Amino acid sequence: MKKLFAILMLAVALVLTACGGNNAPVETTKDEEQNLFSTKDEGIFRVGMECNYAPYNWTQLDDSNGGVAIAGESTFAGGYDVAFAKRIADGLGMKLEIVKMEWDGLEPALRSGKIDAVIAGMSPTAERKENADFSEAYYNTNLVMIVNAEGAYAKAHGLEDFKGAKITGQLNTVHYGVIDQIEGVDKQPAIADFSTMRAALQSGLIDGYVSEKPEGISAKNANQAFSFIEFEEGKGFNLPAEDTQIAVALRKGSKLTSKINEIIQKVSLEERDEMMLEAIKHQPSL
Repeated sequence: MKKLFAILMLAVALVLTACGGNNAPVETTKDEEQNLFSTKDEGIFRVGMECNYAPYNWTQLDDSNGGVAIAGESTFAGGYDVAFAKRIADGLGMKLEIVKMEWDGLEPALRSGKIDAVIAGMSPTAERKENADFSEAYYNTNLVMIVNAEGAYAKAHGLEDFKGAKITGQLNTVHYGVIDQIEGVDKQPAIADFSTMRAALQSGLIDGYVSEKPEGISAKNANQAFSFIEFEEGKGFNLPAEDTQIAVALRKGSKLTSKINEIIQKVSLEERDEMMLEAIKHQPSL
């Protein structure tokens, strides 16, 4: 009987363990593992960006002009976004880590917890606000058209001048969506990055691409074959004010949002313009 009782007790213990007793290992779902990514190392502020959108952000070979090491690579990130990310990280008392990824991967990485914020020349559009929280704007810009300096559209003044032109913009951005405002335009497939767009423009595959003024200055400085059309009031694109603002994207309900807003408010508009001019000055060539 004692032997039978011992066997029964052992069986009960095994059943309890299998059902999740105190000693049972806790299984973590894939989503839970991803959500731990941004908090497993206290004091690290992980920021996602393309590192391919000068003067906002780019990739360089060393840490000159304020460059920050890119996680998992031997290269560094530079640009306006990097300079502002450093300001924010310092204000939070955290160490900045730059995570380089494709534009389309930024928002999913933010939602999954692989990064803590997106600081990548991103506008706080109504659609994006459905899936992320945004800080106050840390830069305001306007849309321009990048063209060949000696091309047929170099002297364009308004959107109507681009009727029949082959125009594109970056994939999944406001830049690409507003092309529909040009009557009779030959809208081309969206392109994933600006380096490819510049190459397509120089080769004549497209007549122009929509961008922001800082990137237009960047393109022109990098290659004198390029120019940009800055539209007069009433002759350019019509879009909500938030679509020309640049803000920090954070996960829904992030406790960092209010703290980051306080940091942004301490940087004057004049200082922001100076930071952008410095970024344009030090941007890499095409």
